[in-house]
Amino acid sequence: MSEYDVIVIGGGPGGYVCAIRCAQLGLKTACVEGRGALGGTCLNVGCIPSKALLHASELVHEAHENFGTLGINVGEVSVDLEKMMGHKTSVIQANTGGIEFLFKKNKVDYIKGYGKITAKGEVTVGDAVHKAKSIVIATGSDVAVPPFVELDEERIVSSTGALELKEIPKKMVVIGAGVIGLELGSVYKRLGAEVEVIEYLDQITPGMDLEVCRNFQKLLTKQGLKFTLGAAVQSVEKGDSLTVKYKLRKDDSEHEMEADVVLVATGRKPYTAGLGAEEMGIELDNRGRIVVDDHFKTKLDGCYAIGDVIAGPMLAHKAEDEGFAVADIIAGKHGHVDYGVIPGVIYTAPEVASVGKTEEQLKEEGVAYKVGKFQFMANGRAKANLAAEGFVKLLADKETDRILGAHLIGPAAGELIHEICVAMSFGAAAEDIALTCHAHPTFSEAVREAALACGDGAIHA
Repeated sequence: MSEYDVIVIGGGPGGYVCAIRCAQLGLKTACVEGRGALGGTCLNVGCIPSKALLHASELVHEAHENFGTLGINVGEVSVDLEKMMGHKTSVIQANTGGIEFLFKKNKVDYIKGYGKITAKGEVTVGDAVHKAKSIVIATGSDVAVPPFVELDEERIVSSTGALELKEIPKKMVVIGAGVIGLELGSVYKRLGAEVEVIEYLDQITPGMDLEVCRNFQKLLTKQGLKFTLGAAVQSVEKGDSLTVKYKLRKDDSEHEMEADVVLVATGRKPYTAGLGAEEMGIELDNRGRIVVDDHFKTKLDGCYAIGDVIAGPMLAHKAEDEGFAVADIIAGKHGHVDYGVIPGVIYTAPEVASVGKTEEQLKEEGVAYKVGKFQFMANGRAKANLAAEGFVKLLADKETDRILGAHLIGPAAGELIHEICVAMSFGAAAEDIALTCHAHPTFSEAVREAALACGDGAIHA
């Protein structure tokens, strides 16, 4: 029997960050992971592999659409999907291997297998029992599969199967117009597939600032993606091809469409299977999430939970922040996560990024606000890079000028959003960004111009 100060169950972004931070704080730490590789969904079948394919497919698009304009002659461009997938796999291996190295460097014990909480301060992995003063549950999430479909991960696929396709489908139907569906749909559209997205709601990316949402859909449509909104899928039937049957919510009319591959991207659910949570009196809410207090404590004494398995956005960086914070709390320090400043990014081309409040939320809350907006078409760097679609939108308090939120669609939006995150963390006003010198020519000048537009007006509009 081994004894630890902390045992972390789950080696994803939240879990491995938590384990390393605990070790840095002098706590004897182990991390239990049953997948066979560290990094969780994110590094193995999520964030990282999808970004490898997004980058590769964007280069294919650039070669087809923009190289000629830029004076680059390369002849006919073809795609070797097997080699592209091989690159993706090598990226995964490099990242997961990197975490194993960090564990060794920080003296974190890596226990391979699925952990179950069998008593207070006790985690059983296989036949081995391990004791700990504190346990952190970081078991993440799994794909949420609707009852009308059964995955085979070959033709009817989740994001996991979509990252392993052996050939580019002629027609792909994506069920769900959220982040995962749009990112992977974009990949296969750029690689040559016809892609149609079916969404139950009347808009894509629910929860996004509505102005950005509408512009985003227009840009994706311009790129060739097709959308059927307000549609409830009834079934996916197998034959020589796949038949997706659905009803339009507005009139209950029945329709169907054919596909070679159907990607089911209807969200994710907390993963607590085999954990022993309920047997140990750990409370779950009506969505299967572990209930915690403001210090990530569960109902079981000495047991904490973080990441996708608790309430909040299912984002790797949110889990990382919680992992860092709970490690500090266990070590007797002050751990804190600012949930008002957690950015969200969609890694399509152009990228979409947001942080803080949307206009719709501010209206609902009765907050007086002002809007500063700047189009990338007026940004010199964006025009030079043939990436001038989209805009920066800044929301600030009408009286105090304090930044309340930001919403970007355009080049490098996922990088530009962090200037706003830092500003919001310090309670900055839009004027603070407007008065900060930004290098020229950069995409970031569009952020400054949007901040200027919250005051006397942008210079280059």
